[in-house]
Amino acid sequence: MKKFKVGIVGATGMVGQRFMTLLAEHPWFDVVVLAASARSAGKPYAEVIGNKWCMDCELPEKYKNMVIMDATGDIDKITSMVDFVFCAVNMKKDEIKALEEEYAKHECPVVSNNSAHRFTPDVPMVVPELNADHIKIIPEQRKRLGTKRGFIAVKSNCSLQSYVPALFPLHKDFGVKDVLVCTYQAISGAGKTFDTWPEMIDNVIPYIGGEEEKSEKEPLKLWGKIEGDHIEHATKPNFTAQCIRVPVSNGHLGAVFVNFEKKPTQEQMIDIWNNFKGRAQELELPSAPKHFLNYFTEPDRPQINSERMLENGMAVSIGRLREDTQYQYKFVCLSHNTLRGAAGGAVLLAELLAAEGYMD
Repeated sequence: MKKFKVGIVGATGMVGQRFMTLLAEHPWFDVVVLAASARSAGKPYAEVIGNKWCMDCELPEKYKNMVIMDATGDIDKITSMVDFVFCAVNMKKDEIKALEEEYAKHECPVVSNNSAHRFTPDVPMVVPELNADHIKIIPEQRKRLGTKRGFIAVKSNCSLQSYVPALFPLHKDFGVKDVLVCTYQAISGAGKTFDTWPEMIDNVIPYIGGEEEKSEKEPLKLWGKIEGDHIEHATKPNFTAQCIRVPVSNGHLGAVFVNFEKKPTQEQMIDIWNNFKGRAQELELPSAPKHFLNYFTEPDRPQINSERMLENGMAVSIGRLREDTQYQYKFVCLSHNTLRGAAGGAVLLAELLAAEGYMD
């Protein structure tokens, strides 16, 4: 695999910082551009970030003196320097949509962590293990944009990465019918730490703006299929969700209740989970976990502290599978929200796109 030159657009935010740590020594991707708002442009990254670096490791040396570019004002220059960009900006949704399309129209592929284009009909929203085939819509998107190389691909909402991977491989044989999920989401999902959000210490907030709508609707695009020039959403399973903010630094946990068209046994479900491999594993992508889904038999697992970093934070942990009085089964599942759920999932998507030739 050739080495690709990469830009991080939105490099000063929490997800941008996570991108930087993941890409500092990436075997395929070399970060050559850091971009942020106009007020940060023209200054060395270390000067701008100051004490706002919130990762659990030191700022990698290679980024300290890298001069930040203007994400909006320097598009011509940025796109001339890179093969593609990761986007994790904090802007209004319509502004993000316009910005990402502008990069794409400059013949620069965009791998986005943002939600702005998740429901654009010809933009693939991909979890590489689940619906890798959706990237085949990209030629249709290029026709609409009038580009030869440029396109936009997005990852799904971070909370979906805990429970949807556990349900998706069961659907083929048993038909997932109804899903009720309650997610318990870490504060880093809001771009916060306990230092910046002390109100979350010893607290739970039973509301996350827009999150329940995403949790109910986005799975249906993942379950959908390409029809002509767009991705047609699935009409089933039926999802209902409640999303709760909890005082945890990293890690989203989902409590799932599920009905099937054809009820599997617990042994069948666990066997599918433990042996599931997707396109990311078939291609042996650098960031792909060897075992994507991992079932724990202990009654008190998975736990945030012990399981969130499984396989470098890219695996999903499942446990407590049992029959329910209202639904057929219930279980819990866990993923790291800024690794698998955000920057790590986007890096894995970029690896898939590179391996399948879309970055050439």
